[in-house]
Amino acid sequence: MNTDRQIFTSPATDWNEALPIGNGRMGAMVYGGIYTDILQLNNDSIWYGSKRDRINPSALENLPVIRRAIDEGRIADAEDLCALALSGMPDTMSHYEPLANLYILFDIDPSLKITGYSRDLEFCDAVAHTSFTAGEVTYKREVFADCPDQVIAYKVTSDKKGSVSLRTSLARGNITWDLRCFREQIYRNPGYNSRVGECVNKGDDMTLLTGDVGIAFACCIKVIQKGGLLRSVGNTLVVENADEVLILIASDTSFYDSGYKENVTRIISAAASEEYEYLKIRHTKDFRSLYDRVKLELPDDQEDVVRLFNFGRYLMISGSREGSQPLNLQGIWNKDFDPMWGSKYTININTQMNYWPAEICNLSECHIPLFDLIERMRPNGKDAARRMYGCDGFMAHHNTDLFGDCAPQDTCLSSTYWVMGAAWLCLHIWEHYRYTGDIAFLKEHFETMTEAAVFLLDLTHDGEMPVYPSISPENEYLTSDGSAHTLCKGAKMDDQIMYELYKSCLDASEVLCVANGITDRIRKAITRLEPVKIGSDGRIMEWREEYTECDMGHRHISHLFALCPGHMITADDKTLCDAARKTLSVRLGSGGGHTGWSRAWIINMYAALGDGDEALKHIDLLRDKSLLPNMFDDHPPFQIDGNFGVTSGIARMLLQQDKDGNPVLLPALPKAWHTGSISGLKTFGGKTVDIMWRDGRITGSKVTSVT
Repeated sequence: MNTDRQIFTSPATDWNEALPIGNGRMGAMVYGGIYTDILQLNNDSIWYGSKRDRINPSALENLPVIRRAIDEGRIADAEDLCALALSGMPDTMSHYEPLANLYILFDIDPSLKITGYSRDLEFCDAVAHTSFTAGEVTYKREVFADCPDQVIAYKVTSDKKGSVSLRTSLARGNITWDLRCFREQIYRNPGYNSRVGECVNKGDDMTLLTGDVGIAFACCIKVIQKGGLLRSVGNTLVVENADEVLILIASDTSFYDSGYKENVTRIISAAASEEYEYLKIRHTKDFRSLYDRVKLELPDDQEDVVRLFNFGRYLMISGSREGSQPLNLQGIWNKDFDPMWGSKYTININTQMNYWPAEICNLSECHIPLFDLIERMRPNGKDAARRMYGCDGFMAHHNTDLFGDCAPQDTCLSSTYWVMGAAWLCLHIWEHYRYTGDIAFLKEHFETMTEAAVFLLDLTHDGEMPVYPSISPENEYLTSDGSAHTLCKGAKMDDQIMYELYKSCLDASEVLCVANGITDRIRKAITRLEPVKIGSDGRIMEWREEYTECDMGHRHISHLFALCPGHMITADDKTLCDAARKTLSVRLGSGGGHTGWSRAWIINMYAALGDGDEALKHIDLLRDKSLLPNMFDDHPPFQIDGNFGVTSGIARMLLQQDKDGNPVLLPALPKAWHTGSISGLKTFGGKTVDIMWRDGRITGSKVTSVT
């Protein structure tokens, strides 16, 4: 069984069966239809709307009123005023949108018998293939998203000269085509529908789609045929009786360059001047330079686990490259013009989880887009800190968008009024440094980290009071009168994130030899933080008071941040580890883990506890209950964080670090993984780790330092 490939024996009947390709900025879902093939296209910077000032002008004056209500136990009053005074105006930020659909209609007689159909996605080469025989002619297609040349290339060949006839058009709208595509449909012109977009031909071989949804964009296709005839009719390019056909696709937006229209034709022309095989070789070499760094081998009956691990790495390389935008809730694979949760950056775990595997899986370069977004957020977050909370420093709530918006998103009591977004994101800066040892990087972003700390110092008066109003994302608790509430005075997750951020800032200051008034404040405040506490029921406390959760099986398990991704609960503290296990047990016993990303978080938590068998149990449950046919994670609907979370969990079952930063090999090896090997994982200081084991015992290992 090939663990670097997905294989199907029939075309995709819907988006959840299509195959993802991407080059960081552009993504496509490939359907592999026999008569009509579709590439559903995305560009990472097409977001509806524009940068806006959404900060509620009533926030600062009402903050003490909200706090007074919480102090007096009038939680409902505090929640009501939060909804009025803290919510953004308007209460929603920009959302992500698709680019277009490329329809490729093939002139294949539907009365011919179709045999030998196959389609697949090769993870290691990042190429999707489709092949089948219609009558006596065998057709082959391959498509890849090329990062070096910034094009998507789609090639069609057959084993009989002059037998490739097709027509292709760009359209902007929801996919409504009947994928069976009977013969009469071949002669339709799909055009474009009511979504913003104008499609015109720029000669007999090129079509340009343009539009403006706040971000202006252009998408260009160019058709290159060998043999036969090529002509344009309306906004459709028509090929008749060719030996083979190559379609090149490029896109650009005003977010990246005001000359986006000229750029796409330049990109297309440059790629068209190269031989197809050269484009493919350069693409494959570029992709494999990242993908081949890590290799996992497990027993044959665990190959589904290896495939999941490899698919997560494939998606990371395809969806997050230097110069691109970071991965949002769907990465660069979103089909909806009004997607669930806006396909934004949800930063109360989901965006962070997307990048959990980046460093340990030797893909540090793929982490860079997240830091670019953090820096874009920073001025907006400083503005929100000052105007909403009267604080210096940098803060964000639970969402952000392409423009780095830091004002509250939605009017949702269980999520909107959370202030720890910037603090959690800034932990990724320290993590990147710990794995790479890149002092120049740390120096560049150190001020951002400390500004996130300054906001929390100001908000809590250097730790003399808790964060409030606060919430435990996205949970509710019951008060003594039986009513459900969300607002509180100091959720335990707040203390845990503050501890991790303060410690990271202090450690970074030592590396950079920085000592100033801010570090002095942090050093005092960290000693005032409440530790992780165990309640009377033996579980880790979620709030400062022993409230009962409204939903005992809630998907967020935020009070175990200290276990993962934090480091306050360590394997050598049996008391806290036992309490964490009980916390997980109660959540799971009440129906927890029912979303893909939540199950992925649980996998990482059990890995941190050193319980490999339990972690594997949840890998199997995620595979069986939370994967779509194309292996995308299902929230539901599709949400990409679970794919990255399970990849992270598998890696952390095989490699962790002790409290001194030294590598710990096979810390959570399940019995079923009795024999195997892993090569190329990263540990702190830029070291590469290879491990081999048999019958549960290490037979060889190598830790290679950076030269």
